[in-house]
Amino acid sequence: METETGLEPGSGSLEAARFWRNPALPGVDLLKARYVTHRFTRHAHAGYAIGVILTGIEEFDYRGARHRAGAGSVVLVDPDQAHNGHAGEPGGWAYRMLYPSVEVLSEIAEELLAGRGTPYFPEPVVSSARGAALLRRAHDAAERGDSLASSTLARTAFGTLLRLHAARRPQETRPGGNDLAVRLAREILHERLIDPPTIEDLALAVRAKPFGLIRAFKAVTGLPPHAYLNTLRVSRARGLLDAGVPAAQVAADVGFTDQAHLTRHFKRVVGVPPAAYQRAGTYKTEAENST
Repeated sequence: METETGLEPGSGSLEAARFWRNPALPGVDLLKARYVTHRFTRHAHAGYAIGVILTGIEEFDYRGARHRAGAGSVVLVDPDQAHNGHAGEPGGWAYRMLYPSVEVLSEIAEELLAGRGTPYFPEPVVSSARGAALLRRAHDAAERGDSLASSTLARTAFGTLLRLHAARRPQETRPGGNDLAVRLAREILHERLIDPPTIEDLALAVRAKPFGLIRAFKAVTGLPPHAYLNTLRVSRARGLLDAGVPAAQVAADVGFTDQAHLTRHFKRVVGVPPAAYQRAGTYKTEAENST
C-alpha cells in the first residue's frame, strides 16, 4: 500500500512524497519524493542522509558552500551537519533517499574499514554509477517488500560508498569557551522545549552576550538557537508519532502552537506531513500482507 502525500497541488506539477520503513532494514528510514517548490529548512539529522537523484537538480547549502546534485548523482550528508534543500531548476527534482542511523553505517564500516571510527564523507555530492544503481535497486526492493534483496542491496550500496568515498574525520578546531557556552545553551533548550527562554535570558544563563552566543551557537551546530530548537522539536515529535500519539497532542507536547504549526515545521525538515509520517508505521504490516 502506498503512503504517499501530495505537497503542493498544481496543474501538471504535483509534488509527492512517500516516507516509510521496512522491517528488513532496521535503523533505516526511506523517502521517495518529487519536489518542485518545496523547500527544506536548514536542519540536521541524527543519522546519515544518503540517496540518488533520479531527475532534475537539487541544490543545498552544506558546510559553508552551495552544492548542486543532478540526475545520477549520489548525495552523502553526515550526521548532525546542518543543511537545507530546494530545487536547482524550475522543474524541481526527484530522488530516493535512505537515512541509515550512525549505528548501521558504523557496523558496516567496522566490518569493511576496521579502525576508521564513525564514517565521514568529505564530499556531499559524488559521481558513483555503481553506488547510484545499488541505492536505487535497494530502494525499489524495499518498496516491493523484498526483504532479502533490499537488505542485501542496501548493505552492498552502503559498503560501496564507504569504500569509495569515506575518509578519516578531520580534527575540529573550535574555541573552548564558546563550546562550553553552547553546550550549556543546548542543555537548556533540551530541558525547556515547551517554554524556551529569550535569547537574552539564554545568554545570561550561560554567561555570554546575546550576539556572541548566536554566533558561537551557529558556528558549533550550524544553526541559530531558534532553528536548533525547531529541529529538536521535530525530532521529539517523530518519537511521539512513532509511539502512536495523535498529531494534535504531539504539537502541544513538543511546544508548537498547534497542529498546523507542527505540520509546517515537520514538512520542512522531514519532507512529509506528520500524518503521512505516522502512516509509514502501518506500511510494514500492509506490505507483508499483500505479498
